Formats: sequence, structure tokens, C-alpha cells
Amino acid sequence: MPHTPLRVSRRNFLSLSACGLVSLPGWQPALAAGKRAAAKSVLVVFEQGGVSHMDTFDPKPDAPAEHRTPFATINTVVPGMRFTELLTRTAKHADKLSVVRCMTQPKPGIGNSHPKGSQYIFSGEAPGGPEEMPDIGSVVSTRLGSAARNLPPYIMVPGTSEQEYNTHVGFLPPQHRVFKTGGRPHDPTWTVPNLALAGIAPERFKDRADLLSTLDIGVPGADKARDAKTLTSTRDQAEDMLTNPATRKAFDLKGEPQKVREAYGLGHRGQCYLLGRKLIESGVRFVTIDCREPPAREFPGGSNMNWDHHDHIYSTGDTKIKGGGAGAGRWGIQTWPMMGSTDQALAALLDDMDQRGLLAETLVCFVTEFGRTPRINDRKGRDHWTHAFSFAFAGAGVPGGQVVGETDREGGYIVSSKAYTIEDYAATLYEKLGIDTTKPLHTPAGRPIYPGKDGHPITEIM
Repeated sequence: MPHTPLRVSRRNFLSLSACGLVSLPGWQPALAAGKRAAAKSVLVVFEQGGVSHMDTFDPKPDAPAEHRTPFATINTVVPGMRFTELLTRTAKHADKLSVVRCMTQPKPGIGNSHPKGSQYIFSGEAPGGPEEMPDIGSVVSTRLGSAARNLPPYIMVPGTSEQEYNTHVGFLPPQHRVFKTGGRPHDPTWTVPNLALAGIAPERFKDRADLLSTLDIGVPGADKARDAKTLTSTRDQAEDMLTNPATRKAFDLKGEPQKVREAYGLGHRGQCYLLGRKLIESGVRFVTIDCREPPAREFPGGSNMNWDHHDHIYSTGDTKIKGGGAGAGRWGIQTWPMMGSTDQALAALLDDMDQRGLLAETLVCFVTEFGRTPRINDRKGRDHWTHAFSFAFAGAGVPGGQVVGETDREGGYIVSSKAYTIEDYAATLYEKLGIDTTKPLHTPAGRPIYPGKDGHPITEIM
């Protein structure tokens, strides 16, 4: 029985546009000029909450015994490059990594705030300026556009943490806003919202003729010739997004071989990392993974398993202790829902992307908003620490098997001649992508804004 022709209203189309799924041709970004791009895409793994660097990428075996990590320092595949045993799997891929141990966050007022720290990571700019700054991914979307016509240029997986509201499109047009997949990708029933309009069945997406004949969007303020051209191009984009089977395939984890899925880990984190790889492979320009294992019966007491280990950081179960507080709700750092799943997923991601040739033109960044205190507090935990922490990078010409910078014997302060900030991290991403930070973006009022202007690329990984 024939179905009713699909009609997409102007309001619905603009709503879809605001989700980042399509963009109006009049708003199309200009490509950056004068820069040689080492990367076509960026995959950011944001492990939110403040990962303890002394327990992972920057071991301190000579720290005072009462404050030292209990985990052994291990060799990696690169002579002289050492991690802790919590990164046993990742250590096998250290030849792909540059670990920057001299990251710092000197801006006052941000160190004790996870929301501000997260916004800082997303935007590369300290929150609180005269303009709300857009995410790095939104800037990239504006400057470079999409490499896959049928997919948003900036996607977050899954984008459901308590920090999800700290992503911003700022003064940029709404089509550059991040698209969040939502949900739990490891759940067999998981599907991505907003790949359809108002619950329309997939088979109706294929009705291209009806879509083209009934799309009633107009472009205000355009002359007739330009209006017609814009309308045709916009319809073509909508048609491609709605009907292209590659759109759904990009999010379809069931289509991956079981062996690959198991390599990443079948839990939430592992499947989020795998989805990040799939999206990069499908042509998404900028992907951010922001995940943590969700509450589950097998992890009692784990209500919010980010890295905010103020209490009982070395617990073999949950971190709730008598007299504790802010650190409850997660499990000890060495447990499966924490570093166990992270080490497996990160190692699988590096190996998989390398085997597929994706590392050649994809910059992979493992980041966190700050580190943890070098000394254990009276609640058996480690508090926020902005003076020194570690980031790790791979791909897009990043030298593998390299350590950049050095901290003191306790991991508290940077002792190398160089220290790098979040602004430098942002500048590095822009430089790798060939984006000229001397060319401004403009607010609706015409004010010039220079994203990345306060940073300098991390020279050792360029």
C-alpha cells in the first residue's frame, strides 16, 4: 500500500540542521588556506574527572612510600619509556604514542571545577571571557566543513555525562553544534536518535522523489536565482543524509566482527571507543569520546564512574568510605570499570586504527581536565591537581615512542624547561588540521574572534 509522501517542513529542517546533521549551503565553511595539514580528522578521548598521572603515564617509583602508587612501573615496547602496570596493554603500543608529561592548567578558578575544566578541554579556551567560545570541534566544522556529506562534521560519543552541557557552539551558527549519539552503544537495543524525522520509518527515507517535491524550506533574503540554487543544494544534502545507507552504517556496531568488538571490550567504554573509530573511518571530521562505565549490578556503589578519586583511590571495589564524600560513586582506579576497561579500549583503538591505516591522517588525543595530587589525602584519595598532568597523542605525524617533559620525583611539579597548557593543546589540533589561527571568525555583531590565538603548538609532536 503506498505511503503518504514525506513532507519536511521548514521548521523540521532547521531543527535537523541545528543538530548538525545538515547545513544550509549559505553557511558553508571556507577551507583554511596557507597551512599544510598533517591530519584530516581528530579523535579526542576525553576521560573526564582528572586521571591520576602518577598511576598511569608518569610513574614515580621513588616517591615517598606513603604517597607512592602501589602499582609497579613497567617497561613498554620502547626502551626507556615506562608506564605503570595499569597500562599493560597500552604499553605494547607505546611506539605509536607521544606522552606529554608537562601539561599544566594555570588559570585561577578552574582547577576545582569539573564543568569549567571540561569546557576548557572542549573549547581550548578558559571559560569566563566576554564571548562564550565554541568547542574546538565547532571551529573545525566551521573552517573545514564535513568530509562526509551524509554525516555531521562534529560528533560526541555518547555525550550523556554530567558535563554534556559544557559543550558550546558559542557565537557560531547552530549547524556547527556537536551532534551527540546519546545512549549506551554496548546495549544491543541501542540506536542513534535524530537520524530520522519525527520517527519516520527507514524505508520512507528512500522516497527521494517525494522528499524533493515536498520540501518547503525557503531562504529569506536571497534573490530568486540564488534562492533556487540554495534550495536545490539544501534538498540534495537532506536527501543524501536521509537516504544514504552509509549514515546508519557509520553507527552500526552490530556490523563489526565479533572479534573486533571483543578486542575493544564489550562494555560501554570499549564500544564507545570502537564507535569513535567507525565514525572517523566513515569520514567524520572531529569525534570526541566522553564516556564512563554506567551503573551496573556487577559494580555496586558505582553511580558515576569518572576519574574523580577523592576517596579510596586504590579500593578493589567501590570508593565509598566512612567520612568520605566527593570521591564516592566510583570504583578504585585499578578495577575493570576504571583503568581495566580503559587500558583495553585504548590499546585496541591504537592497534585497530594503525592496522586500518587511519593513524596516518588522524590525530588521536587522550586527555583529561587535570591530574591528581601527588600526595594521598586523609580519605585515602587524591584531589584535583592542575600543576602537572599527562596527555598522550598518536597519529598524523606524531613521533611515536616519545616522552615530552618531566615532573619531579613525586609527580607534583614540572621540572623540564617546557610546560604546555590547554591553549597549547588547542593550537596543536588547529595546526595539525591546517587551520590558520591568524584568520578570525566573526560574531553576529561582526567582532573578530581568533580561536587558538593564546596557544602555541606542542613542537615536539608536530
